[in-house]
Amino acid sequence: MTRPPPRAEPGSAPAEGGATPDRRTLHVPPELAGARLDAALVRLAPELSRARVQRLVEAGRVRVDGRAAKASARLRGGERVELELPPPEPSGLVAQDLPLAVLHEDADLIVLDKAPGMVVHPARGTPHSTVVNALLHRLGLPASAGPDGALPRLGLVHRLDKDTSGCLVVAKTEAALAALQAQWKGRSVEKVYLALCHGALAPAGRLDTPYGRHPRDRLRFTGRVTSSRRAVTEWRVREAFGAAASLAEVTLHTGRTHQIRVHLSEAGHPLLGDAVYGGTRREARLAPDDPARRAAEAVGRQALHALRLGLDHPRTGRRLVVEAPVPADLRAALEILRAAPPGAVAPGPRRRR
Repeated sequence: MTRPPPRAEPGSAPAEGGATPDRRTLHVPPELAGARLDAALVRLAPELSRARVQRLVEAGRVRVDGRAAKASARLRGGERVELELPPPEPSGLVAQDLPLAVLHEDADLIVLDKAPGMVVHPARGTPHSTVVNALLHRLGLPASAGPDGALPRLGLVHRLDKDTSGCLVVAKTEAALAALQAQWKGRSVEKVYLALCHGALAPAGRLDTPYGRHPRDRLRFTGRVTSSRRAVTEWRVREAFGAAASLAEVTLHTGRTHQIRVHLSEAGHPLLGDAVYGGTRREARLAPDDPARRAAEAVGRQALHALRLGLDHPRTGRRLVVEAPVPADLRAALEILRAAPPGAVAPGPRRRR
């Protein structure tokens, strides 16, 4: 049986401030009998994510046959569902015409090669010149958000640190956002990074540790805590530079904040240029002309690049693999290390045991 298309509820009254909410009436077809209300609404209005539907239900903006209902309510089929989408409210976001390197774009998503030094989302201290500001301009979206906060997130499924470069995927629709979030939660996304770290890293390895905030420094994270959260990192060395540095291809099996930086640092191999997790402290103990120190200065940030993303396209289901080229600053650091004569790179300090 063909499902009747959603039709707008006539007679919408202006909301406070003159804005008009989007009021719709949807009819539950027989084939959705037995479905939860929130799951059925995602089927009837696929532009809405299930999380957003649940927020609308909690806010009292969804009624079934004229009565308030829970998101978990089971439907019989044939019900009349009234849905009210609140008008957008000012968010303080500003659309800015900023350069973006696009690796892939279609109607459902966009994959960027984020530049090092660019913040992903506006925050206190960085309200402008972020990826979100640039995307608002590129996609022609209003710099506003609903009370549930859907628009400011702008389809961000994951983030990269300010000084990490490389692949960043952003959903263009609510349906794509929900599909990508499910893949991240299910850990079916391939996430591969390039990490240039201090020391002679083992040719291959895997770390599986608890993970949480550092007990004494709340701005840092650590794998040396008692926690139910796990962090799993796997690597293989692409290129070794004696006892001083290693270029590793790192695969994330979980996506914790600062995960690669923490795991490599706590294994005795902090990233070159990492001021938070020990890289710059190690460089300060090297001679000014040491190639490892010069390489860190050439990068000027933590030497981490999101090289490759592999995911199932949210509409077609086909595997999409996107790779970001190695940025100029990391290439410069590698050239310094490659050009160093044998023995010119001093070994890093030994780990305390």
